[in-house]
Amino acid sequence: MRKIILCGLLAVANACTTAAPQLAPVSSPQAGPMAPSRPVIAPPVFGEAIARINPAVVTDIAVRLQQLPRTTIDYERSLLNENDRQVVAKLIEASRFLDEIFLRQTSVRNPEIKKQLEQAATKSLLHRDALELFRINMGPWDRLQNDEPFVAPFGAAGEKPPGGGFYQDGITKTEVDDWIVKHPEDKTAIQGLFTVLKRRGDRIATVPYSQEYREFLVPAAARLREAAALTTNASLKKYLNGRADAFLSDDYYESDLAWMDLDSPIEVVIGPYEVYEDNFFNYKAAFESFVTVVDAPESKKLTVYAKHLPDMERNLPIPDIHKNPNRGTSSPIKVVQELFVAGDARHGVQTAAFNLPNDERVRESKGSKKVLLKNVMEAKYRQSGQPIGMRVLDPSQTGLVNFDAYFNHVLFHELSHGLGPGMIKGPNGEKIENRLLLKEIHSTIEECKADVLGVWNILYALDHKLINSFNTDQLYATDAALMFRSMRFGLNEAHGRGTAIQWNWYRERGAIVPAPEGRFRVDFAKMPGAVKDLANELLMIEATGDYKRGKALLEKYGRSNAEIDAMTAKLKDIPVDITPVFTAAGEQ
Repeated sequence: MRKIILCGLLAVANACTTAAPQLAPVSSPQAGPMAPSRPVIAPPVFGEAIARINPAVVTDIAVRLQQLPRTTIDYERSLLNENDRQVVAKLIEASRFLDEIFLRQTSVRNPEIKKQLEQAATKSLLHRDALELFRINMGPWDRLQNDEPFVAPFGAAGEKPPGGGFYQDGITKTEVDDWIVKHPEDKTAIQGLFTVLKRRGDRIATVPYSQEYREFLVPAAARLREAAALTTNASLKKYLNGRADAFLSDDYYESDLAWMDLDSPIEVVIGPYEVYEDNFFNYKAAFESFVTVVDAPESKKLTVYAKHLPDMERNLPIPDIHKNPNRGTSSPIKVVQELFVAGDARHGVQTAAFNLPNDERVRESKGSKKVLLKNVMEAKYRQSGQPIGMRVLDPSQTGLVNFDAYFNHVLFHELSHGLGPGMIKGPNGEKIENRLLLKEIHSTIEECKADVLGVWNILYALDHKLINSFNTDQLYATDAALMFRSMRFGLNEAHGRGTAIQWNWYRERGAIVPAPEGRFRVDFAKMPGAVKDLANELLMIEATGDYKRGKALLEKYGRSNAEIDAMTAKLKDIPVDITPVFTAAGEQ
């Protein structure tokens, strides 16, 4: 919902027709120059012996690893002093506990599967690679192949649980809906961000995160307090102590406020935030951590944008009655260098920027903070973004693809998460988050909205001379060309499906048209109207909480087609994204 993974890619071709994976009679060797370099754990097993090693895995593991090549992510050492580096070390220690929590939030089976792969990896090179792919995906489901299982069981028997590890003991979406109808007194706890649902006899009970994940949260909180004791920065000390308390109380409000006020060379956010893993309702928040260092000169350049957020809200293409002037106007923008990430922030395609907190109470009180991970963005653009732009657009427009346009679209995507309807009037006249009414489609609608409003608000910035490093043609060309980055994530993923909505909407309106050799060309005259109309549609869905209207938009536009499949097939040799190797954490 609130973070963006722009500039990675994965084919949506054959998204719904993937053949059943084949098992290998022999182990898989490393393949190609982009194959990750990892130390050999044990000699590979050959011949029929591999069949006796459990669990069974698909045969193309090495090829899948090449789609996410290991990439060193480093930072400018002069940005931190020795004391800061000691604080960072403690924050990284705390963050590692969140990996264990997130594994369980994805599926309660994950720890068992991981153990089986670790045992098999000592005997088989194929399983060693499968273990690395498991770690990249935080589970046995390939997030770049529409969550296809790459570890047995395959097919329907091995499908990723749509409710993740949040709805345990076989609890279904229908059961939850029915229970709320019959027991409205349980509604708040069931829909709460920080509870797990379990069976207790014939009842559905809620268990708070602080209890369910206590074995990991207690030591993580201890590390945060140790970091707080080391730092000389008062605002960081307050945030870390408050967040340590929140881990054990499930009350994150005060520490979210403290994070908004954080003024430190170390920019860290750690806790449960995004709801992508809950594909039942988008109710449940997953744990994640970003440990970063602030690039103060770059951050200062962007502060001017925050001052114009009220004007951007007033400029939204919807009736005034649906605009949200009550959200907090504080909107810190930080350009940072990433040092380490964990949990929901670590899996699959890497985050390029994020906008937090998600709590509408905090947003209405203080606004939200936008954090741009510049060293990650540069790696992603260099590895995948620009090469895609050169291949998607007609040669007459490839020269328009521009890093500054990409960087600012990421920024304005995050700014746009904080604009528009948030708390709305519910069906009974009550004040309610639109997230609760839009349920499982909310993440896709919200990501699509942020993308489209990102363009809309950059047009405002260009018109008001806030930006001069690129023009409207470069913006439209870069946006159109790089859409294939996230469509290749797969259409089961919020960013990928949200991008498909944009592509198909613009194609239908002639704002993007076919060009020779299977490429495409932007019609710059038609693009402004198409952007405005789609922005209005998405904003009105959120303003009214209209689930049926949102579902209809997704079903009509949020899908692949022959021309999308044909283009993504031409991009197979371009890496999908990166697998970060963090030198600050001693990784190599």
